Amino acid sequence: MTPLLALTSMTALMLTVQQTSTFRQVPTTATRTTLTAVQGAAPTETRLPVWVYFEELRVAPCEACDTAITELAVARRWQRRTLPGVVDILDMPLPQECVNAVASTGATVRVQSRWLNAVSALATPAQITALKKLSNVTRVEHVRRGRSAMREENESVTTASQASFAAADAYGYAATQVDQIDVRRLHDAGYHGAGIVIGILDSGFRRVHQAFASAEHPLQVIAEWDFVKNDNNTDIQSGDDSEQHKHGTWILGTMAAYLPNQLIGTAYEARFVLAKTEDVPTETPIEEDFYVAGLEFVEAHGADIATSSLGYIDWYTQNDMNGVTAVTTIAVNIATANGLICFTAAGNEGHDSNPATNTLVAPADALQVISCGAVDNTGAIASFSSDGPTVDGRVKPELLAMGVSTATVNSTNISGISGLSGTSLSTPLLAGAAACILQARPDFTVNSLRAALFATASRSDSNGLHPDPLFITGYGIARAFAATQVPPPCPGDLNNSGSVDSSDIGSMLGEFGICAQCAGDLNYDGTVDASDLGTLLGYFGSCP
Repeated sequence: MTPLLALTSMTALMLTVQQTSTFRQVPTTATRTTLTAVQGAAPTETRLPVWVYFEELRVAPCEACDTAITELAVARRWQRRTLPGVVDILDMPLPQECVNAVASTGATVRVQSRWLNAVSALATPAQITALKKLSNVTRVEHVRRGRSAMREENESVTTASQASFAAADAYGYAATQVDQIDVRRLHDAGYHGAGIVIGILDSGFRRVHQAFASAEHPLQVIAEWDFVKNDNNTDIQSGDDSEQHKHGTWILGTMAAYLPNQLIGTAYEARFVLAKTEDVPTETPIEEDFYVAGLEFVEAHGADIATSSLGYIDWYTQNDMNGVTAVTTIAVNIATANGLICFTAAGNEGHDSNPATNTLVAPADALQVISCGAVDNTGAIASFSSDGPTVDGRVKPELLAMGVSTATVNSTNISGISGLSGTSLSTPLLAGAAACILQARPDFTVNSLRAALFATASRSDSNGLHPDPLFITGYGIARAFAATQVPPPCPGDLNNSGSVDSSDIGSMLGEFGICAQCAGDLNYDGTVDASDLGTLLGYFGSCP
């Protein structure tokens, strides 16, 4: 991993433990019962993956404390973080005595999560009993399982994608999927994702394809980590399943490929942070602890955007899709609050015409994540694309892109092109489009980018947003170029709510004084003062 950034001031802590608790919801009785039942039914020597949650013992950042936060992440947080300050207690390493206590039971620690104040461990039923009795442990829960959002795995170009291919078109097999979300016009305007960092959470990444080796636009990876094997190599390794690298390679190809007249991705000049979080062997499900660790890694290494095509529903119910329950959902909530723009697949569980039900998979229910459904090359919704709403009534999925016979790199043939299906494919297409938008509009925050995308998608018009009342197609197919034309937020709208009101005044007064790079420093002089307040009051009650 990259060198750690040392914290230099106790004043950096501006987020209390009480505030961070809003990201964490104690599981329901039904969820708790699951672990007890499985624990009781498991053979004596079976080692189960569990989360071990601690009391909050961490204190304010100090000169002696290190975090995993890189300078690149600090810069992004200054620009887009909505929580007070730049760092907080969630960035502090876990107390070593807590981690040691878990190991003392004989359990094997797999992942440490700063955000959840927890570790995941492999433990026998007897060791789980011992973990529950540790003095600083608040609860022990299952590590839930999930799966990739891939519908078909067809390592050849399908009829649908062949129909979209024109040899005279530089985008080749990608022409339809790029044009459908209006990315070509962004590319023509000079926005290809340069300067933007995209993090990917997936199964592994084979980077030998010709589309990643262009002399003009080579693949740029700035950091990577394999959470399955705990090393810095996300490519094929000894002992890997033969399928391990495929899914992640396909996802990377939709964004990073640059092979003129055959395949061009949506963000081929972006830089990438790769996290191998999925263990592929037959019958082994994806486990959420690697996802959480991967998202923390991506955020800490300065990604502007994160994309994942993985979903978790095992041991969760549809009633848990409320934005605050699933572990991966909580992690995404923390990431977006840190200014990381997150895209995730809605799922491939199908849809119906009943707006009272949903088929979402976590973390598609997260509060500010952009959840992605799939359409075919004509714009018709895919039969497999999951529907919403969330339990608390929010629109999900929100955006659509091509997820039927989507063109990407072949994972085994270094010059081949594949046509694949699933919300797995529509999601990175949209994440790559967002990278180009962000290059064109660096003023966008998580909230304002979401708002711009929704306001310009195919179901919206000059009269406002028109989300699908059946919660199947959300706001419609993204229109990337149009999103860049949305007027910037007005000065003084510190919370990007669309108007300047008393909450903005409260935020500014809370930052009053010397406060470099604070949101309330509207004239960028390093101080929040009367001049900034005067500017804010000039826009009070409106947003031009």
